[in-house]
Amino acid sequence: MLRSSFNHDWTRTRPRDERAAAAVGGRCQTQRVSTIPLESLVERLTGAPGRDDRLTHLEVLPPRAARTCAWPEWAHPAVVEAWQRVGVPLPWEHQAEAATLAHDGQHTVISTGTASGKSLGYLLPGLSAILEARGPKGQRGAAVLYLSPTKALAQDQLAAVRRLAVPDLRAATHDGDSSPEEREWTRDHAEYVLTNPDMLHRSLLPGHERWSRFFSALRYVVIDECHHYRGVFGAHVAQVIRRLRRVAALYGAARRLTGLPVVAVTDDASPRGRVALALWEPPFVSHAGEHGAPVRRSVTAELADLLTDLVVDRVRTLAFVRSRKGAEAVALGARRLLAEVDPVLADSVAAYRGGYLPEERRALEQALRSGRLIGLAATNALELGIDVSGLDAVLLGGFPGTRAALWQQVGRAGRTGGDALGVMVARDDPLDTYLVNHPEALFGRPVEATVFDPDNPYVLGPHLCAAAAESPLTEEGLDLFGPGARSAVEALTAAGLLRRRPHGWYWTDRRRASDLADIRSSGGAPVRLVEEDTGRVLGTVDHASSHGTAHAGAVYLHQGESYLVHELDLEESVAIVSRADVDYSTSAREITDITIVGERLHEAWGPARLSFGSVRVTHQVVSYLKRRVPSGEVLGEHPLDLPERTLETAAVWWTLPDDVLDDCGLDVADLPGAAHAAEHAAIGLLPLFATCDRWDIGGVSTARHADTGQLTVFVHDGHPGGAGFSERGFHTAADWLEATRDAIDSCGCADGCPSCVQSPKCGNQNNPLDKAGAVRLLDLLLSGVPTA
Repeated sequence: MLRSSFNHDWTRTRPRDERAAAAVGGRCQTQRVSTIPLESLVERLTGAPGRDDRLTHLEVLPPRAARTCAWPEWAHPAVVEAWQRVGVPLPWEHQAEAATLAHDGQHTVISTGTASGKSLGYLLPGLSAILEARGPKGQRGAAVLYLSPTKALAQDQLAAVRRLAVPDLRAATHDGDSSPEEREWTRDHAEYVLTNPDMLHRSLLPGHERWSRFFSALRYVVIDECHHYRGVFGAHVAQVIRRLRRVAALYGAARRLTGLPVVAVTDDASPRGRVALALWEPPFVSHAGEHGAPVRRSVTAELADLLTDLVVDRVRTLAFVRSRKGAEAVALGARRLLAEVDPVLADSVAAYRGGYLPEERRALEQALRSGRLIGLAATNALELGIDVSGLDAVLLGGFPGTRAALWQQVGRAGRTGGDALGVMVARDDPLDTYLVNHPEALFGRPVEATVFDPDNPYVLGPHLCAAAAESPLTEEGLDLFGPGARSAVEALTAAGLLRRRPHGWYWTDRRRASDLADIRSSGGAPVRLVEEDTGRVLGTVDHASSHGTAHAGAVYLHQGESYLVHELDLEESVAIVSRADVDYSTSAREITDITIVGERLHEAWGPARLSFGSVRVTHQVVSYLKRRVPSGEVLGEHPLDLPERTLETAAVWWTLPDDVLDDCGLDVADLPGAAHAAEHAAIGLLPLFATCDRWDIGGVSTARHADTGQLTVFVHDGHPGGAGFSERGFHTAADWLEATRDAIDSCGCADGCPSCVQSPKCGNQNNPLDKAGAVRLLDLLLSGVPTA
């Protein structure tokens, strides 16, 4: 059974200039610390001094009444009684529908709103099966395997299962924190096992013979937060699930796990109050950006102000921030502002992020639930299903990447059925700027399809090796792994990793086959930053980004203190640093080359050509700049001697011939800057169409590319073999590039800024860039789009 959270039944779109008070009316029904009506709360946020025109749009989600039904007749009485004890007298209709589908053997996906009780949909059939199949002495007769993308969510779900107090239920987590004794007990006795794809890949499947009694009893598999599995991670998890289906078949559980079609349950019958979602754009505050570009007020500063105002009004608020550093900055900023108003209130705000000890996280969650904390600034560690109820408002520090994630975060407010407020504050980047000024791109649309490519050979090959180690691959079994499996097996055999025998292919290498697949795609061992004098490890950076952030001479910030990198040893994955007070920052300059390996798809757009295919991308960090803080003045450029990095991946690209460019009014000297600006903006907008982050993709642009002989703009996946993002870009190119053009043209800056064409990841220091030229190029390209 699959579970995913989102909500998209929004009402009509409001005019952008309509004020908040006209959009909402009536009093909130939530049991809240604050008793301020929702419309007054929005007025107070928008009416504060200096906040004119920051609210670009307000959308209102209407209330919804609950629809309940009788408990299914097949449900075990002890399980029904357990739910009734915790305050669920009757299930909502969608819960009973999903539970009955699963009980009847249908593969089911539950896709309803946050806090709509999706857990009951899978716990009711799972726990009923466990109790019904128990032996006379309590022997395990049926088992449930629950998969979560994070350990924290699995622990939260375990606590929820235990609160039900189902008689003698044996439930346990199996993760990296479990002791050997706990793992052994889970394997031999647990009926309800909560784990994650990593442990399934590295522990349960390779050791399936030790888990044979569990797999023999397996009745249900629950894949929680399934919309989280996207990109390369999603492709890896898809292959892990295919391996799970093979292993289950070995122990007689195939009938329940090998079917691919699913029945979707999407009609949410849970009650909900009104939700007002505001789109908020911080103002320009200076021209201190790169090349004198205008800079908007930072999203962390804006969130700190809004969080302060809400806490002063005793509105229980959760602020989602993209980074750990940002969460700490928002909480610290709010506490400082609150200390000026009421020192007691300053203690009611905290940060919540990854990296805290488990007991620290649990204490913060409990403080928020109890009301001792009124405001919390959190990373998405709190996003994935962890139950924090009773909130009145949610602040979002930028678009969270997908509409599904947006609805999930906004759904944290109003969890007790009362009215709620959400505010999405735009970051200074093209996608956020586009969305707050084009609300139709968010509202009234279904959530996006998850993008991943399980046939990526860099993903498929290692999992075929792991599958062969678990049980020999057979001809008839290859279809399970997709159309590319046969050619992949032949390549692996030729490379000596698999050996063909009369009854199939066998893994014969001495290594653990599961070690070949890095399902989180970390890209190699992380580089440790080690303090020279003490040997203390300050932190880590991923291997790929170490070239640009941990090179010799780089300034590295750790908990507000600056360190200077003296040496980067890539073979040992170590960077040696020492404490240094410097008045400058460093930024790497990178050169990138791209070669077309092969074109797979193409379309003619008039004289232009849109293509998708395989490319080889070569990166090399060649120098770094020292910039004075805070002015940004360049103090000097220093050469570096770092190796090239090569990436074989997938890309979408478009070309324009010289004769067409001659007629568009752009000088030849302006073409590189125009193409570069269009590339940056296109990278910024692709996440709206391909469920990726801008850091998952890259780009190259040139006025004349060696392989095409024409002006060419590439956007490529940032993972070996591709991740499906650029392919989605090819198939949605007309809408994607139209949105890119509109984002550039509607930006209020004169010559380009981080909200339209400047990129924080540009290896050429955002030079050259031509904002107006980019609009002309995109107009020319889009004029050739075929009509339907």
